[in-house]
Amino acid sequence: MSDEAKIKSNLTIANRFRGYLPVVIDVETSGFNAKTNALLEIAAVPIILDENQKLVCSETIACHVEPFEGSILEPKALEFNGIDPHHPFRMAKPEKEALKIIFDPIRTLIKETACTRAILVGHNSMFDLGFLNAAIERTKIKRSPFHSFSSFDTATLSGLAYGQTVLARAIKAAEITWDNDQAHSAVYDTEKTAELFCKIINQWDSLTAQAGINIQFT
Repeated sequence: MSDEAKIKSNLTIANRFRGYLPVVIDVETSGFNAKTNALLEIAAVPIILDENQKLVCSETIACHVEPFEGSILEPKALEFNGIDPHHPFRMAKPEKEALKIIFDPIRTLIKETACTRAILVGHNSMFDLGFLNAAIERTKIKRSPFHSFSSFDTATLSGLAYGQTVLARAIKAAEITWDNDQAHSAVYDTEKTAELFCKIINQWDSLTAQAGINIQFT
């Protein structure tokens, strides 16, 4: 049995990341301050293993979110992401309901994969985690499925793998398709970030196995 096959034979999504289920998250907001600016869109893509024990994207979960009462809507931020927070066709949900829509299937997948909790994966992940934690605090949700301060940052990983930290440039360096016209929607950015994360980790696992580096995932 090859070194790569030996590593794969014991690999699960739970032991690959020390019990954590990676979930790629992107948020669109009305500014940069998680305490005062509104969460307007949130999307999530859990990462799982396929039959070849490669990381792949699971189904996308997404929701438009109503601005919380008293939130500040910065015109420049709305111009940048193209969101009209009060457009009726957004079918936006209150924050607590939106988080439930995101969290429920993630909690189910955590149990199905024998993980202990989810860990946020994001491009400049502390921004997304900051807004997620602020929304959890506002809505008084107990037992968030996500680790409250740890995350995987694809900006850092992309800098290591491709010498790029801007999402669009990292995606192109990874030879993943990118459409500028679809960028800055939570769903599109999440799905592309998820592809990027999977590609970097899969490449790393293949390279270490080929180099005979025996990493024990337990």
